[in-house]
Order: sequence, then structure tokens, then C-alpha cells
Amino acid sequence: MARMRSLIWFLGLFAAGFAAMGLLTYPLWVALSAHFDLAFHRVGSRLGMLVLLVGFVLAARRLGLGDRVSLGFGLARAQFLREVAIGFAFGVVLMALVVGLMAALDLRELKPWVEFRFGLLAPILLAGVLSGLTVALIEETFFRGAMHTGVARDAGPVLAIASTATIYSAVHFLGRYRIAAEDVHAGSGVELLAGSFANFAHPLVIADAFLCLAAVGVLLGLVRHATGNVAACIGLHAGWVTVIALTRRLSQPVRDQPLSFLLSDFDGMVGWLVLGWTALTGILLVSYYRRRASTAGGGTAAPPSGSRTAR
Repeated sequence: MARMRSLIWFLGLFAAGFAAMGLLTYPLWVALSAHFDLAFHRVGSRLGMLVLLVGFVLAARRLGLGDRVSLGFGLARAQFLREVAIGFAFGVVLMALVVGLMAALDLRELKPWVEFRFGLLAPILLAGVLSGLTVALIEETFFRGAMHTGVARDAGPVLAIASTATIYSAVHFLGRYRIAAEDVHAGSGVELLAGSFANFAHPLVIADAFLCLAAVGVLLGLVRHATGNVAACIGLHAGWVTVIALTRRLSQPVRDQPLSFLLSDFDGMVGWLVLGWTALTGILLVSYYRRRASTAGGGTAAPPSGSRTAR
């Protein structure tokens, strides 16, 4: 059981967040709706995230994961930012290449309103970069930072990489279930919770997207293990999300092509094509970061992800 201590704690954080959504969303919505016009699902999602955040802070302290090294930020600031920038460049280029392949195979097409004007594209690009950096910073600090470190210390890097990748993939399928204000009742919190898990009722429908995102999680976990920090993970993740955000904003999937099955029905982006691309490029990326970490001038070396260095 000791070998699973950190993993159990982190699973408990998600369970606490979901429990709060199911049990407390309705009374909180009733109290807030007297003063604010708030959508029921937004109250529930924000409540769940708040409970998860508070639980994360408490768990990090309890498990000794609140220091910079355990969170994956052990590099000096200049080195850390350099590795983020390198990773971001890799992420943008690699994701742009697979998006180009989608276009070449007629799997995605530009939306009718798209015009290649600076005034139109600049705000979309800026929003994509900011979204990418924000998402990457939060998710990598949680998954490849504290959670990876805790599980690796208890049970080794294999379980750390596998568990973080699986949970990382799963959270992407928590659906945005909606309940109209006039339909809200005392049991709506439980209904909201059940609706959020609706995607998992049809596992074969989401299998391609789930495996693709899990593979991305494994790749990021391997990079985390190789480098000993989350700088490269943040950069890669941010680069991928930036290109994905731009692609979704400017284009749409084509569903009537013979190869359309290569893109998932879940979001029209991830799927078998990106899974294969992740496996191929992942081998190259992990090899690259292992070489950088093993050379004195690479600048990525930090205490191993499972070490018990002093804080």
C-alpha cells in the first residue's frame, strides 16, 4: 500500500472534486443565483476545480511535494525558460507538420470565413499562444510535476508515467454537460456529474482519441523522466495546444473522405493519425532529450524524478 500512497492521494483529489460537484453544486447555485446570473454547469465545474486546487495544495504539503524540484521546476530560471522555448518550438513544428498532413489528405479544410489578414489572424494567434502556455503550465505542474514525482518516489518511474498518462487522457473526456436554469432541481448536481462522464459510456467511440492522448501523456512522462524537470514538457505541450487551438479555430474536419477515420469523432483532431505521429516523433524527442540530459552542456539535468533530495 505504501507503494501506492501518492497515487491513491491524487485519485482521491479527483474523487473529492467530483463529490463536491454532485453534492454541493445545487445549494451553491441556489445561493449564488439570488445575486448572479450563473449557468448551473459553470458553478459545478468551478466548484470541482476549486476543490481540486485546494486538495492539491494540501496533498503536496502532506506528501512533501510542494518544493520546486518536486514540482518539476528545479532548473535555474534562465535554463528553465530556455528549455521551455526549445520545447515550444519543437511542439509547434511537429504539430504543424501533422496538421499539414491532414490538409494534404483532405481531412481538414479552412472555414468559409477565414481570410489570411494580419488583423484577423494576429488576435487568434495570440489567444492560441496564451491558451497553450496556460494549459501546459497547469497540467504539467500537476501531472508531470507533483503527481509524477510522488508516484515515482513510491513505486518507480514506470507506474508514474503510466498512471499520469492514463489520468491525463481520461480528464479530456469529461463532457461539458448542460442543464437549463428552468430544469434545475435538487438532484441536478448528481445529474451534472453523471452527464460529465457520458463519453465513457461508449468506449469504442472514444478509443482512438483516448489512446492518442494517452500516448501524448506517455511521451511527456518519458521526457520528464529523462530531463528531471517539466520545462521541456511545458514547452512541448504549449506548442501542441497552440497549433491545435489555431487549427480548430480556422478549419473544420472533413467527414466524407475515405481516410476520415484517421481523425476522431471526439474532436476532429486527435485520433489514429496523431497517435502514429506521436509514436514516431516521440522516439526522436525522447532520444534527443536523453542525449541533452547526459551531456554537461545540455542544461536540462536536474535531480531524477524519483529522488528524495532535500528541499
